[in-house]
Amino acid sequence: MHPDQLDKGVRRLLTSLTPGKADSVASHLVAAGILIDEDPDLAYKHARAARELAPRIGVIREAAGETAYAAGRWADALAELRAAKRMTGGYDHIALIADSERALGRPDRALKVVADARDKLTDIDVRVEAAIVAAGARRDLGQLDAALAVLQQEPLHNSSPTTWLARLRYAYADTLAEAGRTQDALEWFHRTLAADPQHTTDAQERITALETP
Repeated sequence: MHPDQLDKGVRRLLTSLTPGKADSVASHLVAAGILIDEDPDLAYKHARAARELAPRIGVIREAAGETAYAAGRWADALAELRAAKRMTGGYDHIALIADSERALGRPDRALKVVADARDKLTDIDVRVEAAIVAAGARRDLGQLDAALAVLQQEPLHNSSPTTWLARLRYAYADTLAEAGRTQDALEWFHRTLAADPQHTTDAQERITALETP
């Protein structure tokens, strides 16, 4: 992996390092980014190597947290992403922090993470992802009506097909299905398809399953 493959904006954040160390860190970050989907465990090892070289740079802690999350290392993901948030002051990873709390069996903490950050989430993608996690935490607690209410606060009726809209509608349809509201769930799985021309969800399969006697 060549260090020059690293995003230039990220590379600029490494200027406090010596040139040789910056190249090593960049190479590990490039590898982590390439491997995160196909081999998240190896991606995490690369991100950890970068972290060991430069533990005080927020974007590196973010990479470690993202790859830890992808690898299912929930406690590590929490530690790294919380550290990154302290360093950068950003809220882009609130959903991952909250979902890691869920994965560790702490839905109440997940809800608190989202509630505490709610007013800071100005980016629609980040806000919707956080809402989806909060709704999941409500479902973990058996609070289906509350889960639906969380999702209803978001722009379910937006008219522009986007990844976040497809994910939001899918979460809403899935919760309706869990609540036994089959016809409503079917309607919203169909609405998911309308927002998901690339078929990033399995909404069509869910429709078929619900329609099969």
